[in-house]
Amino acid sequence: MSQATDLPWTLESIDLDRIEVARVRHDEDLFFLLCSSSFVESGSDLYARNLVDHFAGDEELGDWLRQHWEQEELQHGRALAAYVRKVWPEFDWDKGFAAFWQEYGAVCTAEQLESSRGLELAARCVVETGTASLYRALNDITDEPVLKQLTNHIKSDEVRHFKYFYQHYQRYRGREGFGRYRVFRALLRRVNEIKSEDSDIALRHVFNQCYPQGNEAEFRRLSDRAQGRLRRNIPAAMTVKMLLKPLDLPPRLQNALEKPLAKITEKLFLH
Repeated sequence: MSQATDLPWTLESIDLDRIEVARVRHDEDLFFLLCSSSFVESGSDLYARNLVDHFAGDEELGDWLRQHWEQEELQHGRALAAYVRKVWPEFDWDKGFAAFWQEYGAVCTAEQLESSRGLELAARCVVETGTASLYRALNDITDEPVLKQLTNHIKSDEVRHFKYFYQHYQRYRGREGFGRYRVFRALLRRVNEIKSEDSDIALRHVFNQCYPQGNEAEFRRLSDRAQGRLRRNIPAAMTVKMLLKPLDLPPRLQNALEKPLAKITEKLFLH
């Protein structure tokens, strides 16, 4: 099976020589957000192995995780890393990623997954919601054409991944018979894990590579500033619709919740 021909787009289709470097070179916030995202995406093979093991025996889902989800996520990492290297060649991406991987690999374990397969699929919907919202926000933040193309590709992939995980979540929900309360708890747990681990670990290792003498106060100042840029650009309506979908709420209740929740969306995935 040729992985490249099965991908919706390829890294080779992104013309990095067309990057208008002057539009982004000065933007430290954007550098930190892109580089930290490239670290997390480049670690997707470990997460994929955990998920494949968790769904052992489900050949359809296992095959999709190995042949599509993992390959597309790793391509996101390669593409973002290539962009970072092109715009900020002085940054030692490999050294920074190695340090990140040493810490992240220790916390990205099968024990993090929900014991119920259906609830883990609901939790995966949270992760895909977060990444789709992230890349949509990055797309809105930048006016650099190649980065807009790249973030649009990745956002579209993440939305498609959400739909696939949701489809299988519905199958397992019918089989396992859990209620909305357990789904809500699983969604909340995964939101809190994203906030406390993935993004913070990645941002910290980018910071450590750039500012080896930096202190915690400096890291927090830079992290808060970069996260603030994201907050102001998070697509609130899209994020809330995706987050609520696994709860399968009655339409009137869903509509009543969407507007107030959209106002606090910035607190869902960001510190």
